[in-house]
Amino acid sequence: MTQVFGVAGDLLKQYIAKIERLEQEKTDVLTTIRETYADIKSNGLEPKIIRRILKERKMDKNDLDEEETLLAMYKRALGMLPELDGQ
Repeated sequence: MTQVFGVAGDLLKQYIAKIERLEQEKTDVLTTIRETYADIKSNGLEPKIIRRILKERKMDKNDLDEEETLLAMYKRALGMLPELDGQ
């Protein structure tokens, strides 16, 4: 193994090559995701809503419930939703 100033050249090359491969895989995956969203749109679906659903599916149930409760409360306060009975 080649050592320069205490740095193992062969090991460094392996890590560099691995990161380069992973970066290319990441680029490929992002391209596939973009193409999938284009397919979604071309099939008459709304990509923005799909993104929101995906975000919500990743969330903890309690966090999601809290977010939805706050959103409804704020919308009611702004007159965007009808008042609940008894309020």
